[in-house]
Amino acid sequence: MNGASRDALAAARERLDALTDSTSVDATGLADELAAVTALLHRESTLRRALTDPAQSGEAKAALAQRLLGSQLGADSIDLVSGMVRARWSRSRDLVDALEELADTADLTAAERDGTLDEVEDELFRFGRIAAGSPDLRAALTGRAGDGGAKAGLLHTLLGGRAKPATERLVTRLVTAPRGRSLEGGIESLSKLAAARRGRTVAEVVSAIPLSETQKRRLGDALARIYGRPVHLNLDVDPAVLGGVRVRIGDEIINGSIADRLDEASRRMAG
Repeated sequence: MNGASRDALAAARERLDALTDSTSVDATGLADELAAVTALLHRESTLRRALTDPAQSGEAKAALAQRLLGSQLGADSIDLVSGMVRARWSRSRDLVDALEELADTADLTAAERDGTLDEVEDELFRFGRIAAGSPDLRAALTGRAGDGGAKAGLLHTLLGGRAKPATERLVTRLVTAPRGRSLEGGIESLSKLAAARRGRTVAEVVSAIPLSETQKRRLGDALARIYGRPVHLNLDVDPAVLGGVRVRIGDEIINGSIADRLDEASRRMAG
């Protein structure tokens, strides 16, 4: 997002944080209601445009939202949505994207409250790796042939009782309502949101063999010094690395593997 939408999203994030700072607020219920509004506005383009129409005053748009949604949402959700539609958005779809992010953040907040946020981060990463390594599973979850109910049932079979409730909810929402996102892209976005709850950066680390606890701690400390903030490590093993590690943080790749060094030596010899 950029321009007005970026400012509107930042304000919405602040309102959500202020709201969920109160332990009396049901963060999981809030996530459900925000996700329902996301689905509605994604489906109803006319309503989406009306709620982001720059020619209408913020109060008029808030009144419309309260009139249409007030009987279906709790007080906290309708206040949050009303504040969002009062703001200016560069594109109507940006409002929907923001609502989706806030729904996911509310679920992650619930996980943070019950002390399972770290596990949810790890489970999201592992699920993404499993899905990427299983073409049949990926096809079942992303194919157009299966309906949302069947996909949700498959995920419950895979994750129910094995993963934290927040993990299952987040993945199920991504799979059943992707809104144009790929499975891999959606999982990566969720992982970044989870890391943001702790003010951390996510590093994807590939090594030839599993790292020891000491190695993980040293790597995490080294990356934290480089980036000036805590870094959460998502670990994977690939024998092709041969030795050392390969680290990706966002678009930046830090290569420290033997395979990369051999390739570089070969290129120099050939040149």
